[in-house]
Amino acid sequence: MSFIELKNITKTFNDVKILKNLNITINEGSVLGILGRSGAGKSVLINMLRGMKEYKPDEGQIIYNIALCPECVLVEAPSKVGQKCTCGGTFEAKSVDLWDADRKIFAAIRRRISIMLQRTFALYEDDTVIDNVIKSIDNHDDEESTYIAIDLLEMTQMTHRITHIARDLSGGEKQRVVLARQIAKEPMIFLADEPTGTLDPKTAELLHHALLEGVKEKGTTMIITSHWPEVMRKLSDHVIWLEKGEIIDEGDPEEVVQRFLDQVPLPERRAEFETGGPIIEMNDVKKHYYSIERGVVKAVDGIDLVVDEGEIFGIVGLSGAGKTTLSRILYGLTEPSTGNISVKLGEDWVDMTESGPFGRGRVKPYLGILHQEYSLYPHRTVLGNLTEAISLELPAEFAKMKAVYVLKAVGFDDDYALSLLNKYPDELSGGERHRVALAQVLIKEPKIIILDEPTGTMDPITRIQVTDSIRKAREELNQTFLIISHDMDFVLDVCDRASLMRGGKILKTGDPEDIVEDLTPTEKKKMLTEE
Repeated sequence: MSFIELKNITKTFNDVKILKNLNITINEGSVLGILGRSGAGKSVLINMLRGMKEYKPDEGQIIYNIALCPECVLVEAPSKVGQKCTCGGTFEAKSVDLWDADRKIFAAIRRRISIMLQRTFALYEDDTVIDNVIKSIDNHDDEESTYIAIDLLEMTQMTHRITHIARDLSGGEKQRVVLARQIAKEPMIFLADEPTGTLDPKTAELLHHALLEGVKEKGTTMIITSHWPEVMRKLSDHVIWLEKGEIIDEGDPEEVVQRFLDQVPLPERRAEFETGGPIIEMNDVKKHYYSIERGVVKAVDGIDLVVDEGEIFGIVGLSGAGKTTLSRILYGLTEPSTGNISVKLGEDWVDMTESGPFGRGRVKPYLGILHQEYSLYPHRTVLGNLTEAISLELPAEFAKMKAVYVLKAVGFDDDYALSLLNKYPDELSGGERHRVALAQVLIKEPKIIILDEPTGTMDPITRIQVTDSIRKAREELNQTFLIISHDMDFVLDVCDRASLMRGGKILKTGDPEDIVEDLTPTEKKKMLTEE
């Protein structure tokens, strides 16, 4: 049954066409996968379907064929036509142009849509996990809502954190709570924009399973964007491939995904690089928290680590392993409980546990970090974000040249990089913002660069371009990289060595190939059973 019809949809931002004459039909109960590179228009389309006012199409219509109760203006999927509403009315068939609809019907449709956005954890930070889910349930003061919330948290495998405060969760755990909250709303349409892009393989698999069980198998209509082939193959019934706002291919998920992957270039072979002596040393570093709910939390538990100058070093592990905490300790954002951390600057070793201008303050100007939950300055252009916003004061023409150079290094071509300079962050796709944030780190040419999930929202082609740009930066500027990642292909392509981290401890350090062997599907299942 036809549920949503997109007719000749076109959308322009700043005289650039982002979506071009799209025609798509989505049937009730089906899952549409939208595949494409960063900047293809996937997120714009998702937000347009959601009814976000800044994403109103310039041309065309989005028709929702709905069941509407005229008594209480409740909206349901079209299969409910003729059935009784809880208010006593009867659902009637109605076709609505979303962007030309009566305000009440427009709002009613929006209330029946759930959405998961990339890198956005919309939670009540001071509430417990179960309270977060209960608040999403209609009539949540009802005793039955508690049992519904428990079932949803069991589905998303979060019952072990049921009484924990939301702000204490890892990124992957927060994403699972967000999913439970969105399913709790019992939507008629579920929108998912790169829901697993920043998650490790194990946590991503948990989310895929929950989406299957909680959304697809319940017959909820779903539109999902992703650059992960596994997501398209496992969840989609039909896939469209967007390229620069146009549909260039569509059809069976297996076939379309394979054609998409066929045009992904192979990375350049990793050349041997002669690294210098140690530049980072960590000895018995610990970070223990005390929580009333959880007791002692050993986020980092006795880490010994040595990274050489000019090395590209990877820290891999599952969500909640302590990887991000370790990177924040190195940068000086989080104080360790105990342990020694030293960074070599010139001929001197500087104690990073010592604050002030003679301690880590001396090293900070030579460090760069890309956080997993990065943010750009929303009221500054891309050029402003790459220069004045980070106190990089350069003559105007040189600033522009350097900004274009670094944008090319993170995967934009010449013309597109130039066109980005005067855009604001909210005019970019999620993947484009991610690359600009990476460029913001690289442009200051720091000596040591910490990247936390640098490829999370990147499509395969951009990921390879970033791989090559990291190698190039290392070779030309002798930069040292510490990369936190669950992207095994990326780690294999770019890292010289890697460490496997779990439960706050480093279990193994060695060649990336040896580390990845410990993350086979069999090993993941074993880890899941142990936890």
